[in-house]
Amino acid sequence: MTQRVALATVLDRLAIDEVITGYAAAVDDGAWPAYRALFAEDGCADYRDAGGIEGPAEEMARWLAETMRLFPVRQHLIVNRRVRLEDLGGYPGDRAEVRADYLNPMRLDRAAAGTGSPGEADSGEADSGRSGGLSPDFVTGGRYTFELLRTGPDWLIHRLTVHEKWRRAPGA
Repeated sequence: MTQRVALATVLDRLAIDEVITGYAAAVDDGAWPAYRALFAEDGCADYRDAGGIEGPAEEMARWLAETMRLFPVRQHLIVNRRVRLEDLGGYPGDRAEVRADYLNPMRLDRAAAGTGSPGEADSGEADSGRSGGLSPDFVTGGRYTFELLRTGPDWLIHRLTVHEKWRRAPGA
């Protein structure tokens, strides 16, 4: 591998990492236009293994916007990222696959948890005897598979698949 190819590979890995981090931030922040912008024109996502649906990125953004209203506080942690770049005989190609583990704690809306009024999220402070206490957490873990394409200078998600391995729901 020449220095030029090695440098291009490092730059590709950094750009791909930015897409994966951008995905987590977009979902956590409810930034649905930013979520959609991370996908190729024909990009799609499959959340069926986590109890969701599958479809084009635009449809998924609408579905997530509605579904995530139940969880006003959420925080994706995407770790153990394994990036495989397409190898064209020693030169990087325009395809990549990332397999990465995730831990996703979310705070249920108090109304959804049956402990408050709609839209009221818990402050996260420990219960000091106040009625209602903390709203319960919903925590899930698993693995993402991102299939990415280079589109000009950018890397975009072509397909995202969620492989949920476990979940802990309120009262479990």
